[in-house]
Formats: sequence, C-alpha cells, structure tokens
Amino acid sequence: MYEGIVQDLIDELGRLPGVGPKSAQRIAFHILGADSDDVQRLAEVLLEVKAKVQFCIVCGNVAQSETCRICSDPKRDLTVLCVVEEPKDVVAIEKTREFRGRYHILGGAINPIDGIGPDDLRIRELIIRLSDNSVTEVIIATDPNLEGEATATYLSRTIAPLGITVSRLASGLPVGGDLEYADEITLGRAFAGRRQVGT
Repeated sequence: MYEGIVQDLIDELGRLPGVGPKSAQRIAFHILGADSDDVQRLAEVLLEVKAKVQFCIVCGNVAQSETCRICSDPKRDLTVLCVVEEPKDVVAIEKTREFRGRYHILGGAINPIDGIGPDDLRIRELIIRLSDNSVTEVIIATDPNLEGEATATYLSRTIAPLGITVSRLASGLPVGGDLEYADEITLGRAFAGRRQVGT
C-alpha cells in the first residue's frame, strides 16, 4: 500500500478492464516518472473523449456526431448488415477491406452467468432496423465462443421469420496453424465449412 493519492491512482487504474494490480502499479509509476506535458496531454485526451465521443444512433458504433462515418457513407451497401458484439469488432472487420455493408453493434453477447439476456443487448433496435425491408442479408459475426454462439442462435431464430437471409461467419483453422494444436470444435468447424478447390 502506498500513501494517499498514489494508492488512489493505482486503485483507479486497477478498475480498468485487463489491468491487474501489478499492471496498475507499473502504469502509475510510469505516470509519476513521465514529463508533466505528457501527463497533461493524457488527461486532456481522456476528458475530451468523454465529452465528444458518443454512440451512433443508427448502429451503436462510437462516433463524434449523431451518426458514425460508416452509417453516413452513401457508398455502403444498404442491403447487407453485419451484426457484431462490440465497436472493436467493426475495426477488425474493416481492416480486411472485404465488407462494404453496414453494421449493427449489440453491445455484448448473451451471457446468463453474468445476467446478460437478450433484453440487455441492442436486439430490439436491430429488429426495428430490419423492419423497413431494405436489408436482404444479415451476417452474424459474434465471437466463436459459448456466449457468441448463444447470441448467434438467438438472433437467427429471431430474424428468420422476417424472411431475411441469415449467415454466420465461417470459423475453423487459422492460417499458419498446425492441425495437431487445433481443438476438436475448431477442427470440426473447419471440416463443416470446407470449400471445393479448382481441379
């Protein structure tokens, strides 16, 4: 335990996701040893982010205005909607440059253990978006874990009666991976999602 404000800083840093007590202590001492101008810039950026960043009223992505840059882009395909858990997933998909549609961010995944059900996610907003009949395909891109699978199953059952094509991102072996290290579920999905190659 450190004195006063130093311990307060460590405690606050420790509340951040993925930052344990030792990491919080390291960051705190880095801040203490940093130049005052650098610390001032960090403080200003933190305050500015809280003041200026909001969530897009259409998709739920982070934005600096009512709508994010993707929802505001007239070149995007309005007929395809990719459903993801968090804004960070949008960034990952955008880096591939393979998807030109729009997104819908759920704000998490169904997780009964943590008390997160369908009503805690932006599923109602998704159904409202789909009701205007402009979307012809929904790509479910939730994480390939237990919570993501439960969310994908729930979404596909909810969307199916609307007559919209529902697809799920393929999952399987990573490029550069070894078969011997793949778990049974990953290997099974790789077999199920196999493609025919040219002869």
